[in-house]
Amino acid sequence: MFFHEGEAVQPSYFPVLETTFTPSEIEELFSLVNEPAFQEGEAVQPSYFPVLETTFTPSEIEELFSLVNEPASSGSGSHGSNRAVRSTHERKLRRKESNRESARRSRWRKKRHLENLTNQLNRFKMENRELRNRLCFTMHDNLLLSVENERLSSEYVTLMATLSDLYQILGTMISQ
Repeated sequence: MFFHEGEAVQPSYFPVLETTFTPSEIEELFSLVNEPAFQEGEAVQPSYFPVLETTFTPSEIEELFSLVNEPASSGSGSHGSNRAVRSTHERKLRRKESNRESARRSRWRKKRHLENLTNQLNRFKMENRELRNRLCFTMHDNLLLSVENERLSSEYVTLMATLSDLYQILGTMISQ
C-alpha cells in the first residue's frame, strides 16, 4: 500500500490520473479518506463518499478504492511508483506518438501545398507561353497588315495620280 496504518493519506502517494477535480476537491476527497468513517480493518466502500462529478470511469473508481483497501506491505511503495512511472511513461509515449503523427500530417500538408504551388506555377508558365505565342502571332499579323496597308496606300496614290491624269485628258478632250 502507499501508506502505513495511522498515517494520513496524501494525494501525492497515488499515481497521477487525469481528472477534472480541482486541487481543493482533491484535498476534500483525501480529508474524507483520512477521517475515521470506518472501523480499523474494515474495507472502505464507495458509498461512504459523497457523489462528486468526475470523469472517472467506474473501473477507475474501483481501482482507486482497491488502492485504499489494499493492506500495507513492505514492497507496496514500489508497486505504486511503478504504476505512476508506467503511467507517466505511457503518457510520454502516447504524446510522442501523437507528436509524430502531427508532424507527419504537417509534412503531408506542406507537401500538398508545395505540389499545389508547383502545379499553379506550371499552369501560369503554360498560360504565359500561350499568351506570348498569341502576342507573337498578333505582332506578325500586325506587321503583315502594316505592309499590306503600305502597299495599298502606295497603290491608292498611284491610282489617284492615274485618275487625275485621266480627268485632265477627258477635260481636254471635252474642251476641244
